[in-house]
Amino acid sequence: MKVINYIKESYNELLHKVSWPSLSELANSAIVVLVASIFIAIIVWLMDKSFETIMKFIYGLFG
Repeated sequence: MKVINYIKESYNELLHKVSWPSLSELANSAIVVLVASIFIAIIVWLMDKSFETIMKFIYGLFG
């Protein structure tokens, strides 16, 4: 009986108390996440290439 009551209360809360974003807000948020993800990926790629260059230089000195 507790499970059924929990499900009813959860459904009621999702229906009446949760504030859902509009389609345009959702699209704007998705674009922000996409741009941020690309920006972070480029930064990580640059760090990786820099580290690779530094390590090749160090191995060139001692190898």
